[in-house]
Amino acid sequence: MRLVVQRISSAQVRVDGAVSGSAGSGLCILVGFKKGDERGAVERLSEKVKRLRIFEDDRGKMNRSLIDCGGEVLVISEFTLYGDCDRGHRPSFTDAAPADEALPLYNQFIESLREAGLRVATGVFGAKMEVTLTNDGPVTVILEA
Repeated sequence: MRLVVQRISSAQVRVDGAVSGSAGSGLCILVGFKKGDERGAVERLSEKVKRLRIFEDDRGKMNRSLIDCGGEVLVISEFTLYGDCDRGHRPSFTDAAPADEALPLYNQFIESLREAGLRVATGVFGAKMEVTLTNDGPVTVILEA
């Protein structure tokens, strides 16, 4: 499981020209799964995301978590995070989990964030999406399990 976590002031995702999800101040998370990923990895990374201290405190130090500041989340499935470009010029996606494996893990990740009381918006799993965001900082962190 691989996440690209971006601190945002706002973000939205469109599918077929219509907004399917949006978030204000908080995080935009691109999430990809590889073959063999398990539910334990989802739990570990969802806990990490909830407590990741990348929001500024009163002194301007990154010392607050998403939960601390009541931030919003936009979660977008992104199988291309497992694109392998080592050979040739076209990425290979053979390491990416097939949809029937990835979808339950994706849903578990979203539900874990919601159970913490976070407002979570999403894209549409497997759809062609257009994502726009304003990266705050910029702050971008890559997490992997």
